[in-house]
Amino acid sequence: METPLRLTFHGGETSEALSTLIREHVEELERLYGRLTSCNIVVQVPDRHHRVALYAVNLHIVMPGSIDINIDHIPQNDDRFAIPQFAVTDAFRRAKRAIKERAQKLRGDVKTLRERIERTVDQPEG
Repeated sequence: METPLRLTFHGGETSEALSTLIREHVEELERLYGRLTSCNIVVQVPDRHHRVALYAVNLHIVMPGSIDINIDHIPQNDDRFAIPQFAVTDAFRRAKRAIKERAQKLRGDVKTLRERIERTVDQPEG
């Protein structure tokens, strides 16, 4: 992994398993999209005293050309985010989509409507 990575856990202790999963996702982004300038990740560990404890993962990725990708989805009423691996995977899935969309815009790839075909009713000559 070439990208400088800053990983922070708020509200709880560092998880080596989660750190490894995050590094794997960053390496995958590098393979798919090339070098990243920086990658800052904050994992918000839920307070265990709440009835439903949900994880939130925020990503700030900088790509060459000072292109910023920010993923700051905060889960609401979705019990899947109680699983930290799901929260990490979801954040990186969103990041991949955002990077792909940004790359398409930079290349000028935009959806175009099909050319309109003018149709006329054939009339007999006479």
